[in-house]
Amino acid sequence: MSDESVRRVVMDRQAARVSGPRRCVELEPAEALKLLGSISLGRIVFTSRALPAVRPVNHLLDQGDIIIRTDAGSALAVHTNENDGQAVVVAYEADAIDPRSHLGWSVIATGYAHLITSRTELDRYRQLLHPWVDQTMDHVIRVHPEELTGIRLISPPSPGT
Repeated sequence: MSDESVRRVVMDRQAARVSGPRRCVELEPAEALKLLGSISLGRIVFTSRALPAVRPVNHLLDQGDIIIRTDAGSALAVHTNENDGQAVVVAYEADAIDPRSHLGWSVIATGYAHLITSRTELDRYRQLLHPWVDQTMDHVIRVHPEELTGIRLISPPSPGT
């Protein structure tokens, strides 16, 4: 890490201490879904060899479902494919938190992931969702959230207000 990078980290930590801890406000599911739809990058959490695994992926929302693409050899694609057509429990997290002010939001969707097999749906999602990594992403997974939670990190009230 360069001297300039270290200096910025120290200044950011000092600024966070000076302004105090952030207030955490729970989000309603509708607002959480709206925020999730406002960005395109998140993290899928699933079980791989009986342990939790987390992968960054890009996504789109379609009628409240989270759609991601993955390659055939990915642990998530293999797991959903090996589950005899049954859904796989996953979590999906996305956030937008400013690294300097530490203000922003975080949303977590917990639900079931299904491998999409319909040729029509596959073609549609391949047109709409383009991978952000240089890799063939030939599988599409739909995550249907059963639970949608989130928080917004806001500044504490000013002293005397």
